[in-house]
Amino acid sequence: MAKLLIVEDDESVRTLAARALERLGHKVDVACDGAEGLDRILQARGCYDLVVSDIRMPEMDGIEMAQNAARAYPGLPILLMTGYADQRERAEELDAIIIDVVQKPFTLSEIRDRVSLALAAQSSVALAGAA
Repeated sequence: MAKLLIVEDDESVRTLAARALERLGHKVDVACDGAEGLDRILQARGCYDLVVSDIRMPEMDGIEMAQNAARAYPGLPILLMTGYADQRERAEELDAIIIDVVQKPFTLSEIRDRVSLALAAQSSVALAGAA
Protein backbone atom coordinates (compact mmCIF):
# COMPACT_ATOMS: atom_id res chain seq x y z
CA MET A 1 0.00 0.00 0.00
CA ALA A 2 0.98 3.65 0.24
CA LYS A 3 3.34 5.55 2.51
CA LEU A 4 1.44 8.48 4.06
CA LEU A 5 2.26 11.41 6.33
CA ILE A 6 -0.49 12.90 8.48
CA VAL A 7 0.23 16.38 9.84
CA GLU A 8 -2.33 17.45 12.42
CA ASP A 9 -2.03 19.37 15.70
CA ASP A 10 -5.15 17.81 17.27
CA GLU A 11 -3.94 14.52 18.72
CA SER A 12 -7.36 12.84 18.61
CA VAL A 13 -7.88 13.68 14.91
CA ARG A 14 -4.29 12.68 14.08
CA THR A 15 -4.61 9.33 15.88
CA LEU A 16 -8.06 8.58 14.48
CA ALA A 17 -7.02 9.32 10.88
CA ALA A 18 -3.76 7.37 11.24
CA ARG A 19 -5.52 4.30 12.60
CA ALA A 20 -8.22 4.42 9.93
CA LEU A 21 -5.62 4.59 7.17
CA GLU A 22 -3.36 1.95 8.74
CA ARG A 23 -6.35 -0.42 8.76
CA LEU A 24 -6.42 -0.06 4.98
CA GLY A 25 -2.82 -1.31 4.93
CA HIS A 26 -1.05 2.03 4.51
CA LYS A 27 2.22 2.85 6.27
CA VAL A 28 1.46 6.04 8.20
CA ASP A 29 3.88 8.53 9.75
CA VAL A 30 2.55 11.42 11.83
CA ALA A 31 3.63 14.94 12.77
CA CYS A 32 2.02 17.38 15.20
CA ASP A 33 2.57 20.62 13.23
CA GLY A 34 3.81 21.95 9.91
CA ALA A 35 7.41 22.37 11.04
CA GLU A 36 7.62 18.74 12.15
CA GLY A 37 5.80 17.68 8.98
CA LEU A 38 8.29 19.52 6.79
CA ASP A 39 11.17 17.94 8.76
CA ARG A 40 9.70 14.47 8.15
CA ILE A 41 9.26 15.22 4.44
CA LEU A 42 12.87 16.40 4.16
CA GLN A 43 14.20 13.43 6.15
CA ALA A 44 12.26 11.05 3.89
CA ARG A 45 13.55 12.93 0.82
CA GLY A 46 9.98 13.51 -0.28
CA CYS A 47 9.25 9.80 -0.50
CA TYR A 48 5.63 9.92 0.58
CA ASP A 49 2.85 8.78 -1.68
CA LEU A 50 0.59 11.39 -0.04
CA VAL A 51 0.84 14.06 2.66
CA VAL A 52 -2.43 14.78 4.49
CA SER A 53 -2.21 18.00 6.48
CA ASP A 54 -4.40 20.28 8.52
CA ILE A 55 -4.17 23.91 7.44
CA ARG A 56 -4.46 25.75 10.75
CA MET A 57 -1.67 24.71 13.14
CA PRO A 58 0.79 26.42 15.47
CA GLU A 59 4.47 26.88 14.55
CA MET A 60 3.98 26.48 10.78
CA ASP A 61 0.57 26.10 9.15
CA GLY A 62 -0.24 23.52 6.50
CA ILE A 63 -0.15 26.01 3.64
CA GLU A 64 3.36 27.20 4.49
CA MET A 65 4.45 23.58 4.92
CA ALA A 66 2.92 22.66 1.53
CA GLN A 67 4.69 25.55 -0.19
CA ASN A 68 8.07 24.60 1.32
CA ALA A 69 7.56 20.91 0.57
CA ALA A 70 6.60 21.69 -3.05
CA ARG A 71 9.74 23.80 -3.51
CA ALA A 72 11.89 20.93 -2.24
CA TYR A 73 9.92 18.14 -3.94
CA PRO A 74 7.77 19.38 -6.83
CA GLY A 75 4.97 16.95 -7.49
CA LEU A 76 4.71 15.70 -3.90
CA PRO A 77 0.98 15.03 -3.53
CA ILE A 78 -0.62 17.01 -0.68
CA LEU A 79 -4.19 16.81 0.59
CA LEU A 80 -5.20 19.55 3.02
CA MET A 81 -7.87 19.47 5.75
CA THR A 82 -9.66 22.35 7.44
CA GLY A 83 -12.70 23.23 9.47
CA TYR A 84 -12.46 26.93 8.61
CA ALA A 85 -13.96 28.52 5.49
CA ASP A 86 -11.34 31.29 5.37
CA GLN A 87 -8.55 28.68 5.41
CA ARG A 88 -10.22 26.80 2.56
CA GLU A 89 -10.17 30.02 0.51
CA ARG A 90 -6.43 30.41 1.20
CA ALA A 91 -5.88 26.85 -0.02
CA GLU A 92 -7.60 27.59 -3.34
CA GLU A 93 -4.55 29.67 -4.28
CA LEU A 94 -2.46 26.49 -4.15
CA ASP A 95 -4.15 24.55 -6.95
CA ALA A 96 -0.78 23.74 -8.52
CA ILE A 97 0.50 22.28 -5.23
CA ILE A 98 -2.41 20.54 -3.51
CA ILE A 99 -4.75 17.82 -4.72
CA ASP A 100 -7.84 18.75 -2.71
CA VAL A 101 -9.14 20.14 0.59
CA VAL A 102 -11.10 17.91 2.96
CA GLN A 103 -13.68 19.68 5.12
CA LYS A 104 -13.53 18.92 8.84
CA PRO A 105 -15.10 17.36 10.73
CA PHE A 106 -15.01 14.25 8.58
CA THR A 107 -16.02 10.65 9.16
CA LEU A 108 -13.54 7.81 9.00
CA SER A 109 -15.08 6.60 5.76
CA GLU A 110 -14.78 10.11 4.27
CA ILE A 111 -11.05 10.40 5.05
CA ARG A 112 -10.44 6.87 3.76
CA ASP A 113 -12.35 7.63 0.55
CA ARG A 114 -10.61 10.98 -0.05
CA VAL A 115 -7.18 9.44 0.52
CA SER A 116 -8.03 6.53 -1.78
CA LEU A 117 -9.22 8.94 -4.49
CA ALA A 118 -6.07 11.08 -4.12
CA LEU A 119 -3.83 8.00 -4.38
CA ALA A 120 -5.76 6.72 -7.41
CA ALA A 121 -5.43 10.11 -9.10
CA GLN A 122 -1.67 10.12 -8.45
CA SER A 123 -1.36 6.59 -9.85
CA SER A 124 -3.14 7.56 -13.06
CA VAL A 125 -0.91 10.65 -13.42
CA ALA A 126 2.19 8.49 -12.92
CA LEU A 127 0.97 5.93 -15.46
CA ALA A 128 0.19 8.65 -18.00
CA GLY A 129 3.67 10.10 -17.51
CA ALA A 130 5.29 6.72 -18.03
CA ALA A 131 3.43 6.11 -21.30
